[in-house]
Amino acid sequence: MLKSKIFTALLIALSISVFAGNKPSKNDGATGIQFFKGSFKEALAKAKKENKMVMMDCYTTWCGPCKMLKSKVFVDKTLGDYMNEKYVCVAMDYENGEGPAVSQQYPVDGYPTLYFLDASGKVKKTFVGVPNENPAGAILSLAKKFGK
Repeated sequence: MLKSKIFTALLIALSISVFAGNKPSKNDGATGIQFFKGSFKEALAKAKKENKMVMMDCYTTWCGPCKMLKSKVFVDKTLGDYMNEKYVCVAMDYENGEGPAVSQQYPVDGYPTLYFLDASGKVKKTFVGVPNENPAGAILSLAKKFGK
């Protein structure tokens, strides 16, 4: 009798953990920021052509706060709607691909770092870390100060 209760409790706990893990936590393209797929130079050209600003997310694959921004903040619908309309958004892995070269022009003091740039690449604002209170709202407020 005790073994069956323990077995049942374990089965319930396992079921809950399996189903809880199936929640989509990353941006599947439905809402949130749509990051530009292409080179940094192409992103600047697109921003210039569309009269937009550029927001560059400088991250690394090992950075916990970077992962949190990607999975919990950048998927915010309100933030995404504004950023997609006013900015060309770039996610730049600073340790891979063109990231190390871009980091020479746009150095960081920590990860994540968000750069708000005009279409010519001039820095308008740099933000390091993740805002403590309402991160999506805080990033949206910053973006609105510089968005066209």
